[in-house]
Amino acid sequence: MADNDIVLRAPHVIEYPYSRSVGPVIGGFLTGLRDGKILGASSRGADGTATVVVPPTEYDPITGADVGEAGVVTSWAWTGSPRADQPLDRPFAWALIRLDGADTALLHAVDAGSASAMSSGMRVVAKWRDGAERVGRMQDIECFVPERA
Repeated sequence: MADNDIVLRAPHVIEYPYSRSVGPVIGGFLTGLRDGKILGASSRGADGTATVVVPPTEYDPITGADVGEAGVVTSWAWTGSPRADQPLDRPFAWALIRLDGADTALLHAVDAGSASAMSSGMRVVAKWRDGAERVGRMQDIECFVPERA
């Protein structure tokens, strides 16, 4: 490379820091995470069909609904070289997980060990952080892991 071919680089990070106040629905969901419980919101559509949404939304919830800590992977993508800001420091999958009792999927990390161990339809269960580390955020669930029979 010639001296006049030097590539100049400068680190640049784009961030959008903000704070959000939470109401009773999202606040209840985050408090549940801190306490080791996953909550959804139950609502009824115009046709009378009841659904449970996880994480809960703040529109027209009828009642709070407990959902299971385990569920089914509906789709996934493998991350072979995690970045420093990702939830795990080893290869893992980002997955949409439909928890037992929920009608929607939740996005979270799955620590399956290898891409060959992942599949749509597989059952996974939440791996919680220690109780003292939980503060009421999605990271209170460290990751999901394959459910053992």
